[in-house]
Amino acid sequence: MTRGLWDRETVALMLIAAYLPLAAMWLRYGGVAAALDFVAILLVLAGWQLVFLLVRAQAPSLSAIASALAIAMLMPEELGPLRVILGVSFGTVMGELVFGGWGRNVVHPATIALAFLGFGFPGFDWPDILLPAAWAAIPAGLIGVVAGIMPWPVIAGAVLIGAGGVALGFDLNAVLPAAALVLVLLVADPVTSAATTLGRWLNGLLYGFLVILFATGWNGAAPVQIAVSAALLATLAAPVLDEAAIALWRANRRRRHGKP
Repeated sequence: MTRGLWDRETVALMLIAAYLPLAAMWLRYGGVAAALDFVAILLVLAGWQLVFLLVRAQAPSLSAIASALAIAMLMPEELGPLRVILGVSFGTVMGELVFGGWGRNVVHPATIALAFLGFGFPGFDWPDILLPAAWAAIPAGLIGVVAGIMPWPVIAGAVLIGAGGVALGFDLNAVLPAAALVLVLLVADPVTSAATTLGRWLNGLLYGFLVILFATGWNGAAPVQIAVSAALLATLAAPVLDEAAIALWRANRRRRHGKP
């Protein structure tokens, strides 16, 4: 039987290609230490994929590269090997592998890992996102949208809310670089974001709203902490937003056609 061009691994490869501008800019400033963090995290993810391959005959996925990059770029600093292994293991197992692997998960494994590391070990500082890395999120998002692997309404909704917040006078300068990075790496994930068109708009709008809410009302929170927390809540809400969009479509259909 002939298979089509698009399958799970093709999407993963395109996602990795979209992240290349971000990875290049991050490695330029992070150097060897950043590269070693990425490799170490990737090895942990690959190890757990091997375990599930042997136990459940579950095929590994190249999506681990994208998850490793997101965790390495956004995780708190100076955690030490043991804490990183615990957080990455929890994220990939509970966020992805127990659901059957990438493509079936509800929340991005990197989001789960970052939340575990950030809130489980609050004494460690979140990283500062350099402005060049935030600018690199723009070509990454454009590549993802043009390739059809990132839902453009999610990105557009978040950008719309962010622009509205700035226009209304909210001081978002400190959080915008981190929010842009998290939007591309976590929120616009093709698997865990909303699936309907309206749901995707609402998903992006909700993420942007939560970023503004946390930035203005969460005293002492770091920008990456704010963005990751907003991403976690927005992703958890994605199925509900899809249900609301479908319910609205059915209600409009009944109203137009008089069908139950």
